[in-house]
Amino acid sequence: MSQRHYTPLDQWVMNLDTGLRTLFGNPRITERSNPAHAQAEAELSEVQRELAGRLMRINHAGEVAAQGLYQGQALTAKLPKVREKMQRAAEEENDHLNWCKQRTKEMGTHVSYLTPLWYVGSVSIGALAGLAGDKWSLGFIAETEHQVVHHLDSHLRQITLDDQKTRAILEQMKTDESQHASMAQSAGGAPLPWPAKKLMELTSAIMTRTAWWV
Repeated sequence: MSQRHYTPLDQWVMNLDTGLRTLFGNPRITERSNPAHAQAEAELSEVQRELAGRLMRINHAGEVAAQGLYQGQALTAKLPKVREKMQRAAEEENDHLNWCKQRTKEMGTHVSYLTPLWYVGSVSIGALAGLAGDKWSLGFIAETEHQVVHHLDSHLRQITLDDQKTRAILEQMKTDESQHASMAQSAGGAPLPWPAKKLMELTSAIMTRTAWWV
């Protein structure tokens, strides 16, 4: 069976569909189940619940941004094999998106009200990274995922050991993000220059602090 080739218009329509699904709660997910389902709910104090809820709101915002980055890069990536690898990674990011949203609600709070802004901005950044060339696009993915792993480690240190449901989600996300980074590097991703890494860290810090409150 021959492989179907999509026109630029097809790509834009599919990207629009993905964006709407991301923003309004029906993203395409993989066959995997939520890792939190295997864990018992703990008795958490109000302070612990508020902390977990805010951190999961941040993680949800980060996953929205990650989905935007992957979709933006998929629009401009030049090699089909790169686009296919990014598509699978994007589907796994949708798993994270779904898990984070559910856990945020379970903690009695809401996802970021600025979700559309995180998505649209990230699509633009991802498309620009893709235009820079596949090695830089993949390098951008690898650096993004490395920074996400750093954030997840920080969240795991903050959340109580009793909250095994939240911790199970974060641990699986950490595993997936590390694999995405390795995939991007093995596919030819180039290390980003120091100024680019610092700019990414600054952008991430702004989003993190904003999503904590809004």
